[in-house]
Amino acid sequence: MNGLAQPGHSMGAIAPSRRLDSVSAIATTLDRLVEIDPRLVPVRRVAGEVQPRLTEPGFAGMAKVICGQQVSVASASAIWSRFAALDGALDPLRYLDLSEEAVRAAGFSGSKYRTVRAIALAMANGTLDFDHLESLPAAEAVAYLVAHKGIGPWTAEVYLMFCAGHADVFPAGDLALLKAVAHGLGLDARPTIKDMIGLATAWAPHRSAAALLFWRYFAVLRDKEGIAL
Repeated sequence: MNGLAQPGHSMGAIAPSRRLDSVSAIATTLDRLVEIDPRLVPVRRVAGEVQPRLTEPGFAGMAKVICGQQVSVASASAIWSRFAALDGALDPLRYLDLSEEAVRAAGFSGSKYRTVRAIALAMANGTLDFDHLESLPAAEAVAYLVAHKGIGPWTAEVYLMFCAGHADVFPAGDLALLKAVAHGLGLDARPTIKDMIGLATAWAPHRSAAALLFWRYFAVLRDKEGIAL
């Protein structure tokens, strides 16, 4: 099987996605997606209703994305609750006054503490402006973010999806997405990040909806007895 074959549908007449801030907005965009790529029809059937996952933009939103790096959803939620309760933790200037010990006691690693501190310093210096991202295409917004120390492609892409509301972002380095796409499309092997970037181009300009769909698909299959991705 040539799992990397691309769908033959043209995207020229497909309108850009709207902000994915409701179940109905996501459903409308997924309607367009399955027209572009009919391989997603069974994926959508398994996934069921896909919920929006938008959260606060700016410093607090980026700190929350960093909090969730390489930990389970449950662990990230617990750590974030402790972190957000720290006085000043969600304000970049006041975060700079927090000690590393206090932040690490909430559950952040030393590297996460330093990354968030570098972001707070960049905001204080005026070299990082999250509002600026709203006017940039997704690729330019990713490049803008990864130019700052500690922000990698996954962090930038997840921030743009969940905090800035960009409609055409696909975090190709996300392990759950790589597993879900391989399973959902019946690929012979898990795609590399480079392969995944290529595959996801078929879903433009609705790549964020595609990512939400495959995350939901992954969660459904993971929770079904006897199915492991």
